[in-house]
Amino acid sequence: MEFREVTPEDVPSLFRVRTRTRENRYTLEQLAALGITEKTVIEKLSSTFRGWLCQADDSVVGFCMADRGTGELWVIAVLPEFERKGIGNRLMERAEDWLWASGCNRAWLTTDMDTALRAYGFYRARGWLDWKVENGLRWMQLFPPGTDSSRIAGS
Repeated sequence: MEFREVTPEDVPSLFRVRTRTRENRYTLEQLAALGITEKTVIEKLSSTFRGWLCQADDSVVGFCMADRGTGELWVIAVLPEFERKGIGNRLMERAEDWLWASGCNRAWLTTDMDTALRAYGFYRARGWLDWKVENGLRWMQLFPPGTDSSRIAGS
């Protein structure tokens, strides 16, 4: 397996992965309704966003994207047949490290309300903390290593 930064040429493959995830799956039509198209993702990659992917046998099997402008972990997606192989952790590590190196003092993401889903346990195991519940979503946050998150967990 190879891990590397996402390029604009990779974007169609990201959509192939994103529409085939086990949890929080979207169709192309649902993504488009949210304003997420190949064009908008390419535009994001030329702004404050960066992404990383994992390839196996020349096929993208997982990816992650973050926004240094806001500190948001925007998306992580791994094909079901490649889950539990450490791919998600390696992708998240790249995104989190990049956010810290970019000067972010807090990262955040939104996820499903259902704490029984694998995604929630995955984030918690990586140190993400519950932040708030709003508009039917669970918001989580993460602080740079060495930060006293207990002091600022309510921020």
